[in-house]
Amino acid sequence: MRSGQRDIGKEEIFVGIQNRHIPGFKNIQLLRREAGEEVEFVTIMRFETLDAVREFAGEDYEAAFVPDKARAVLAHFDERSQHYEVRAERRGRAKTEQ
Repeated sequence: MRSGQRDIGKEEIFVGIQNRHIPGFKNIQLLRREAGEEVEFVTIMRFETLDAVREFAGEDYEAAFVPDKARAVLAHFDERSQHYEVRAERRGRAKTEQ
C-alpha cells in the first residue's frame, strides 16, 4: 500500500459494503501487519451462507472483490479469494473484578 492511503478500507470500503444491506452478511474485519518494506492487509468477511457470499460477490464468488479505490493504492493483491466454513468458535472470558 502506498504511503498516506492506509485507512481507505475502514473509511470507504466498509461503509460501501454495509450500505449494500446484503442478507446474510455478518461482519468484516481488516487485519494489518508490517512486512519489511511493505504493509500487508487481510480482509475477513463473515456471511451466514455461501448463497450470501454469492449475493455479495457474484457467481464467480472466488474472484477477489477489490474496489477501484483500493486497487488505486495497493501495490498488489490476490486475484482470487478463499472461503472457509467456521467449524468451531470460542469467545474469551472477561475477567471479573475481585
